[in-house]
Amino acid sequence: MSEIRNSVGICTQITTVKLTPGNQNEVLNLMRERARFMSSQPGFISVNLHRSKDGSHVVNYIQWQNAEQLAAAHHSAEFRKKWPRFGELVQEIEPCLYEVVYTKAA
Repeated sequence: MSEIRNSVGICTQITTVKLTPGNQNEVLNLMRERARFMSSQPGFISVNLHRSKDGSHVVNYIQWQNAEQLAAAHHSAEFRKKWPRFGELVQEIEPCLYEVVYTKAA
């Protein structure tokens, strides 16, 4: 089970993907494939995919040991050559790095 962590040094990336409704299931299937690849890369901690109820967005919440390992995984030749269809299905991709500053659970 994934756990949101605020440990020092952990890199959190949240990516918002805007898409045409009707493409959400295919985009999620491609993102699951990408997640399987990324989970085999050094420094991977967790990935969580979220779908909007109106079908217009997907949000990817991912954590890595550090930003350098995340960047290396994203820039690997294998990652870059796979999934060209992903770019055809989405309207906009907005990745951003974050630092978790507070968590509280029941």
